[in-house]
Amino acid sequence: MTDRLTIRRPDDWHLHFRDGAVMREVVPYTARQFARAIVMPNLTPPVTTTQLAAAYRDRIVAAVPEGVRFTPLMTCYLTDNTDPDDLARGAGEGVFTAAKMYPANATTNSAAGVTNVENLYPVLARMEAEGIVLCIHGEVTDHSIDVFDREKEFIERHLRGIVAVFPKLRVVFEHITTSDAVDFVMASGPQVAATITPQHLHINRNAMLVGGIQPHNYCLPVAKRETHRLALRKAATSGSPKFFLGTDSAPHLRKDKESACGCAGIFGAPYALESYVTVFDEEGALDRFEGFASLHGPAFYGLPVNEDEVTLERAEVAVPPVLHVMGEEIVPWHGGQSLGWNFLG
Repeated sequence: MTDRLTIRRPDDWHLHFRDGAVMREVVPYTARQFARAIVMPNLTPPVTTTQLAAAYRDRIVAAVPEGVRFTPLMTCYLTDNTDPDDLARGAGEGVFTAAKMYPANATTNSAAGVTNVENLYPVLARMEAEGIVLCIHGEVTDHSIDVFDREKEFIERHLRGIVAVFPKLRVVFEHITTSDAVDFVMASGPQVAATITPQHLHINRNAMLVGGIQPHNYCLPVAKRETHRLALRKAATSGSPKFFLGTDSAPHLRKDKESACGCAGIFGAPYALESYVTVFDEEGALDRFEGFASLHGPAFYGLPVNEDEVTLERAEVAVPPVLHVMGEEIVPWHGGQSLGWNFLG
C-alpha cells in the first residue's frame, strides 16, 4: 500500500476567485497547492477585454502570499459582441490563455453570455486560426429542458456542431457531469478534452436533496445520478490524457449559500488535492493521479509541466466545518468531515 505520494506540482484548470476582498482572501488557498490556475472571467462586470483581464490578473497576483510562486492564467468572457481582434491581441500578448463560453444565464454571473452559439462562429474561427483554447460551460438554458438533461442536450444541439465545423479548435468541456459527456469526449479527436471537479467524483444528486435541501452540495452543473458519478470516476482514473483536474472552486459566504437563493458553487480550493487523491485511492489508481493532476492539462494547453513537486501522505485530516473570509463564515468542500490524505506541500 502506498502511504506517501510525490508528484509534479499540479495546476487547477478551472476555478473562480471572484474579486475584491473575497478574492484577496481565497487566492492563498489555491496558491498553496497549485502552481497555475485557469481563472474564470464571470465577474460583475465580466472580463471581456484584454485590458480588463490584465487588470484582474494584477489584482490576483497582488493577493498571492509573499514567497509563494503562483501564476493566474486568464480567460476572456465571450459575448455576442466579442471583438476577435482584441481577443487575438490579448492571446498574442500572453494575457489570455483561453476564452470562456457561457450560454446566457447558465450559471453565476452569466447573464452577459452568448445568446446564440452559431452567432459566435466568426469568433471561434479566429480562435481556431490563432490557436486559442475554447473553454465551454456545456448546458442549454431552455426552460423546457430538465435541469438534469441540460448537459446532454448541449452536446446534441451545439457541441457536436462546434467540433465538426472547427476541427482544429481545442475545446475543453468543463466540469463534466454525465456519462454522455464522457462518451462524447472519448469519441472525439485529441483536440477535445474535459475537466472534472472533486464534488462530481464524490457525490450524486441525492447529496443535494436527501434529509432536506443541502445547499453546500449545490453547484452548476448539478450533480447527476449515481451512474454518471461512476462514469466520471472511471474517466478521471483511466489515465486518458483527455481528462484533467479542474476544481470549479467557487466561494460563496455561508449566509448566501443558506439563503432563499442558495447560490450555486462549492468552495473546493482548501482541500482540493486531498479530495481528488482520495478518489484515486478508492479506485486503486494512485499511479495515475499525477497524470490527471499534473501532466494532462499542461500537455493539452501546450504549456510546460511544473518543475517542482508536492507530496501527499496517507493520514486522517479533519476538514473544519467553516473557514473565515472577510470576517464571515464560508463552508469548504468536505466541511466537518475527515479525509484520508494530508497535503504536505
